[in-house]
Amino acid sequence: MKKALTMTVVFQANSLNYGEGIANISELKKFHRGDGEVYTYASRQSIRYDIVRLGNELFGWNLDTVDKASGVVQFKKDVTINDSVEMDLFGYLKTDKNSQKRPAVVRLSHAISLEPYKSDLEFLNNMGLASRIGQDANLANIEQHHSFYTYTLTIDLNRVGVDGEIELPNEEKANRVLQLLEVLKVLNRNIRGRQENLAPLFVIGGMYNVANPFFLGRVQLSAITNGWAIQTKLIKETMEQTFAGEAIGKDTKIGILSGVFANEGEFYDLFSEQVMPVEPFFQYVSKQIQLYYGV
Repeated sequence: MKKALTMTVVFQANSLNYGEGIANISELKKFHRGDGEVYTYASRQSIRYDIVRLGNELFGWNLDTVDKASGVVQFKKDVTINDSVEMDLFGYLKTDKNSQKRPAVVRLSHAISLEPYKSDLEFLNNMGLASRIGQDANLANIEQHHSFYTYTLTIDLNRVGVDGEIELPNEEKANRVLQLLEVLKVLNRNIRGRQENLAPLFVIGGMYNVANPFFLGRVQLSAITNGWAIQTKLIKETMEQTFAGEAIGKDTKIGILSGVFANEGEFYDLFSEQVMPVEPFFQYVSKQIQLYYGV
């Protein structure tokens, strides 16, 4: 039976992804909404980069998979998903007389801020270095935004480890997905001398009979008197959505880190046994992955 894993994650971080910039101003990647608000984001490519980086650092994912033999930088012609977890999970395109491509098995959204950007700037200079040689400092401004962010990840589980005539053992399929889950638990980003923690503070999702990002755009934040609250009405109504005659809520779990959101008690009241701390959420999902692959 076809199965897919999807989860929507909320984390908190500062200034995650910069664009080209203008003059001496480094601009954050951002977009404008029709209500006049501006939101920053970390692109899906940047999230993918850090997942693969940590996969290499923590689990030895093979990164010796790229060359320029065809005139463009791309994956080597003779490297397959058997050699590369990255190519298996995130796909590839090899351009040649006989082009080869593999659509991504793991789909990512941008990590979009849940709080609007208010045009905060940080003034910088290199006075420490310039003063050593009696020179004037160089000046710069960078946009800054500290916010909660949310992204969604969806995995088509029956496509993991399968590419044309290649099919990996179920144990290896499960191992690759489990390693990905371990990476998500400690996901971080190195940027401008900082290491930002992208580990989940809130996560919702589960295994379903269709590869669909059910909770993408359904996690919204509200500022209340005693802190921040995640809106429960959107989540409740999404869980009531049906597919093939069954509400997705029955397969959905929620992980929430204690003490971060002011209305965490509301989640336990509304969703009862479906709510748990973040670590048990990942343990539950990992167990479901092992059962699916029979390992």
